[in-house]
Amino acid sequence: MHGSQAHELAGLGRMTVTQLRARYATLFGEPTRAGNKAWLVKRIAWRLQALAEGDLSERARQRALELANDADLRLSPPRSSASALPPIFSTPTPKDRAKRDSRLPPPGTILHRPYKGEMLQVKVLRQGLEFEGQVYPSLSAVAKAITGSHCSGFLFFRLTPKGAAS
Repeated sequence: MHGSQAHELAGLGRMTVTQLRARYATLFGEPTRAGNKAWLVKRIAWRLQALAEGDLSERARQRALELANDADLRLSPPRSSASALPPIFSTPTPKDRAKRDSRLPPPGTILHRPYKGEMLQVKVLRQGLEFEGQVYPSLSAVAKAITGSHCSGFLFFRLTPKGAAS
């Protein structure tokens, strides 16, 4: 790597996102809408090095295209097939039912919590928690329904001592 190139690479971190976008457009020949500074710095640095040291070989490019066009390569199922799954996949298995947070009191217990002048009651079920006729999967979900924002259900219902590490 030449001294001027190293100096330019080092200077990328001091540039603003607007300056990086302009540099990206110059190097790649097209504008970008990206606003992530770290990503822009990496892409520009890669392009500067590729221009100075040489890009991928033609053989490597061909292989990359073959891999990209491989129809069997999927990271997630198509959206349409997700709704067409057989019902067996949506039914909890006995193993799933057995996963219950050990910090919860036994099923049938009623948790009481004063909140904004009201006494709230949550019933612990074998599978979930019931609050005002609706079943929730966790104490945090109940706490979110009550407060409108995410918070620890165990802390909200005072089942965890203050200052205790989670």
